[in-house]
Parts: sequence; structure tokens; C-alpha cells
Amino acid sequence: MTPPFVTPPFARFPLTCLLLVVSSCLISSLEWRRHQSYAKSPNIVLILVDDMGYGDAKCYNPKSKIPTPNIDRLARDGMRFTDAHAAGPLCHMSRYGLMTGRFPFRTNVGLWRTQPLIKSNQTTIASLLADHNYETAMVGKWHLGFAENGYDQPLPGGPVDCGFHSFFGIRASTDIPPYFYIRDDQAVSPPTERIDARNTEGWSKIQGEFWRAGGIAPGLQLKDVLPRFTNEAIDVIENHEKKSNDKPLFLYLAYPAPHTPWLPSKQFQGKSGAGMYGDFTMMVDHMIGRVLSALEKAEMTDDTLVIFSSDNGPVWFEEDVQRFDHDSSGGLRGMKADAWECGHRMPFIVRWPGHVKGGTTNERLICFTDLLATLAELVSSEREQKDWADSISFYKTLLGQTESDRPPLVIKSGSGAMTIRQGPWKLITQLGSGGFSKPSRIKPDPNGPTGQLYNLRDDLGETRNLYQQRPEIVARLRAELKRIENMDN
Repeated sequence: MTPPFVTPPFARFPLTCLLLVVSSCLISSLEWRRHQSYAKSPNIVLILVDDMGYGDAKCYNPKSKIPTPNIDRLARDGMRFTDAHAAGPLCHMSRYGLMTGRFPFRTNVGLWRTQPLIKSNQTTIASLLADHNYETAMVGKWHLGFAENGYDQPLPGGPVDCGFHSFFGIRASTDIPPYFYIRDDQAVSPPTERIDARNTEGWSKIQGEFWRAGGIAPGLQLKDVLPRFTNEAIDVIENHEKKSNDKPLFLYLAYPAPHTPWLPSKQFQGKSGAGMYGDFTMMVDHMIGRVLSALEKAEMTDDTLVIFSSDNGPVWFEEDVQRFDHDSSGGLRGMKADAWECGHRMPFIVRWPGHVKGGTTNERLICFTDLLATLAELVSSEREQKDWADSISFYKTLLGQTESDRPPLVIKSGSGAMTIRQGPWKLITQLGSGGFSKPSRIKPDPNGPTGQLYNLRDDLGETRNLYQQRPEIVARLRAELKRIENMDN
């Protein structure tokens, strides 16, 4: 007798079982891909110095009077960009674009003194990386605002509310009071004492040992801020190396130097050929060297992507060039805050052993805003590019691959002049520097140009204004500028 056929349990619900199996496989595949992405992600150390010119480091200007062996070593071992731009020619503008991937003209950056510039739900480079398994730490100068309600109270809206797991630093520059350290979102010690203003004879009022009068925390010495931040950054590296987890590290080290006050320690005084500024810049380079040495000691060098840049141009006048025979601009026109190139064209170096070819130079146009999209591609983020339309990845460029030219770049100067750059062409919507260089603004003559147009491929020094000779390019760039300004971003 033939035994009765018994239907196996899984066959009674074939579709359900199939869906469960497929779902399980998909979930496992996604988790595997995510694990692989985490496993391949390098540590990232972003070092941003303050007010260092394009021509200060010897790897950008062989005639520089300032020895910069550690920055030069990064260039020797990495990729040096020659057409990299801050998101704006002032500290807070630049840092807003760096953190958010958005052009800073899209918000009121002037509100930083009393409120956060970054919204609570806004993506930043830190929150992006934290979402992809990174341990995120910031040390140094924030300058993007806190929700201030007394310095004995918590300070919301700062780094730890913008994606960083830890923060040690200061609210702004070391010449802008009040002066006090912040740990995470609390003042280490409130600025209950007072410090008088200081200037240095023989320099302009915004150079030398310049700082403003105001509140200061008991015991805080401005000359100690730079080495203190270096020690804190080294602690972050050493503590990360000791942890037994597989999370990569993202460290954002935002030095407030060589911005004023110029306070080189005795070890560096009189050692450069560019006065107090050069000596202080030497000290900055030395501190960078200490951080790089900490990476080596922790055996993290080979698995760490290091990015070095400056937030905007230098405070270095033409008379300083003549006095010291040192051109902090590296042949560019202008200085800090200007629409001219020296205001925002920055030294920018990326070192990533085994991925970025050492000793290379790249002419691709990039902007600080582009770091967000670049890091998103590095960690294989699935977030849509429309979330940061001002950010254009240059990840493939780092790997030596070919990429299409960057779309137009828009920069707003310190006094509000709008600049748009597309290919070699640069349009400034007014006459004058738009910043600290005099005159900042020039009233047009009745029959003269109303703005500035330069071909940077032929005239990097911006000496020949082609505004009236090339009206078709002016019209095209103005239309592009209007389109970008009106984008919903």
C-alpha cells in the first residue's frame, strides 16, 4: 500500500517562506555591505589653521621666509591642490560652508555671536560620519555660535549638537572676548575676570599681539591656547588607539592660529624671516608636526586620511611684503575678507597612504563645501546629493581618476560683494576688493565697468578687468549667479 503523501510544512506556505528567506538574505547582505563599508573607512584628521596665506608654506611658495617642514611633508606624501577655495573669506563664513556643505550666503552668518548658525536637524560632516560608525571629536575654534544664556549655563547648539561626540575648544578667535575654554557644552571655567586690550607697536591695529578687552576665565593665558589644543588633539588620538572597538576616528582640529594675537613661544621667536607672524606660523607648523607624530606613534598613519587647509587669507599688507620680502599671498591679489583671490584661495593638502598618490599636484577647482559630498562618497552614504546641492564630491580626484569640472562656485566677500567662478572666468559684482584691502568699494564711472571680470588662467593676479570687453561672459555668469542664489537649498 502506498503511504499517503504528507505535505511538508514549508510547502503549505510557499510564498511566505520564500519572502522570509529573501528578506533574510537581503538584510544579511545589507548588514554585510554596511560592515564592509565600516571596515574600509579610514580615520580622518581634518586640520584647519586660521588666517594662513596661500604663499606662507614653502610647498606653495619656495620663496617663503617661513620654514614649514611638517606642512611640506604632508604635500610630499599627499596631493596638493592649487585651486581650492574657502566657502568665504572670513572665519565664520568659511567654517559654516566646511561643516554644512552649503554656501554661507544662504544663511545670516552674522548671528553667530548669540545663536547657533547650524540648525538642529542639519547634516554636517560630523553627523554624516557619526551616522557611519565614526567616533567624532572636535578640538579648537568653533565660531559658529551657541545658544548663549550666561556662561555658567550649558551652551547648546555647538559641536556636540552638530554631530561631534566630544568637543574641547573656544567659541571664536583668540582676539574676540570673552575668552574661556568649553568642554562639550559647558564652560570649563566662566570668564569672570577681565583682560585689557593689547596692540603691538610697528604693526597695524589688527596685527601683532592684538586682542580686544573683555572677560577671561581665571588663569587662562592666550599664549597657551595653541599648545593646549595640540595636547588635547593628541589625547584624542591616544585614547582612540587604546579603545578596543572597530570605530574609525574623525578628528577636526581647528587651530585659532596664526590668527591674531601672534604669540610665538620663545622657541620660535626671531626664527623666521617674516617677523612675529612668521614666527607664529612656524609654531603652528610645529604643532601640526606633533599631531602627525602622535598618529605615527599610535600606528594610525597608514590608515588615516589627513586634510590640511586654512580658513581664509592672511592679514598681510603690501607694506609687510616690502618690509620682510615675504609674500603671504603667494602672488595672489588682496588679503583676508576680499573677493580677490587671496581672500579665499587656500592651501589644501590631502594625504592618504595607499590611496592618494604622494607628491602630486591637482588643479581641480574645489571648495570647502565639497568636503561633505566627498566624505559621503568615501563612506558610501546613500543620502541623495540634492540634500547638499552646493557640495560636489572630489573623491575620485583623490584616487587619481578623472572627474568632470566643478559647477560654478559662489563666494560672498566680507562686505557683501558676490563672486561667481566658472572654469577660468571669475565675476565680481562690484568694483573694489569687497573686503579689508583699500578701497573696499569703488563707485563706477558713468562710462566705466560696474563690476570685475577676470580670466584666471591667463591673469591669476587679477590685473586686467575684462568686464566691458566680454559682455557675453558677464551676462552668462550673472544669470548663473542668479540661478544659484535662487536655488532651494
